[in-house]
Amino acid sequence: MNRSRIRSGALAALAISALFVTGGLVTSGSVGATAATQSTDVDRWVVPQTQQGGDYWTAARMQAAIPGEVLIVDNVASARPGDVEVGQEKKVSKQSRDPKITPTATQQTPVANIGKVFFTLGGSDYVCSGNAISSANESTVATAGHCVNEGPGAFASRLVFVPAYENGAAPFGQWNATELYAPTQWTSGGNITYDTGFAIVSSPTGATLSDTVGASGVTFNTARGLTYSAFGYPAAAPFTGQTLQSCYGKATDDPYAQSESQGIPCNMTGGSSGGPWFIGSGSAGYQSSVNSFGYNTVANTMFGPYWGSVIASTYAAAAA
Repeated sequence: MNRSRIRSGALAALAISALFVTGGLVTSGSVGATAATQSTDVDRWVVPQTQQGGDYWTAARMQAAIPGEVLIVDNVASARPGDVEVGQEKKVSKQSRDPKITPTATQQTPVANIGKVFFTLGGSDYVCSGNAISSANESTVATAGHCVNEGPGAFASRLVFVPAYENGAAPFGQWNATELYAPTQWTSGGNITYDTGFAIVSSPTGATLSDTVGASGVTFNTARGLTYSAFGYPAAAPFTGQTLQSCYGKATDDPYAQSESQGIPCNMTGGSSGGPWFIGSGSAGYQSSVNSFGYNTVANTMFGPYWGSVIASTYAAAAA
C-alpha cells in the first residue's frame, strides 16, 4: 500500500509515518537478510544476536513503549480486489501445553498463549500483540506484518514475545525472536491485504513455547463472512495496555474494496495490532487472522487480513 494512503487517527500517539521511519536496521536484501527458499512470496530475516531482545526490555521500557498503532487507512482505493490467491482449505491442529511446566509467577490472564510483542523499529520502541500458534518447531508467534517490518522496509530488532502479560506481570518470561517472516507483498510493497508476520522465538527455559503456554490451531483459505473473536492489548485511550481485551462479531468485506481484508465490530486501539482472530466464540478456535487496520470513516470496526495461500506459504516457511 502506498504510504501516503496511511495516516494516524485521533487516538494515535504518533503519526503513522513516525511508526515506519527507517532507522539503522538492516533491510531485507542487505547483508544478513536471507530470502526464504520455500516461496517467493516469503521474506525471511534472521535476527543477528546483537539485535535480539536480550536484557533490553526492562519493566520501565515495556511501560514506555509506544503502542504499535492499528493502521488507519483513507478510503481511497490502492489495492487490487481479487489479489489474494485462494487455495484448498488447510488446518493445523492446536498443541497442548505441558502441565508439568508452571510459570515463575502467578498467571493473571485466562489465555496463556496470547501476549504482548515488544520491538524496536526506526530507533523507537513499540508494543503490539501476538499469539503462539501450532507449528512443527513449537516456537512460532503470529502477529501483524507492521509489527515485524516497516512495510516496505526494514525488519524490527529486539522483538520479544511476552505471553500471558497482565499489569506488568510476565509469568512465562520473555521470548526473544531469532527469525522474522512476512509476505513479500508486505515487506516490498506495504500491501495492507498481507499485513501478517510470524516470529520464531527462543526459549528462556529450554522448554518450547508450545509446551510452555500451548499453541492455537491455525487455518487458511476458509470461507469469508465467518464470526470471529479478536483479542489484543490495546494501549491507546481509553485502554491502558495492561489487560487483555476482546471483540466479537461477524466479518464483513472491506466496504471500499481496496483490500481483501474483513472487518468485525471492535473499538480496540493501538497496541492491539497483531492480536489473534479466532473463528467462533472465545480463544479455543482456530486462528485465521490478526488485528490490522481501521478506516477513518468507518467507526468501531477492526479489519484483519484474509489468510489465503500467500499467508499460508509464509506460515509454512516460519513453522518448519
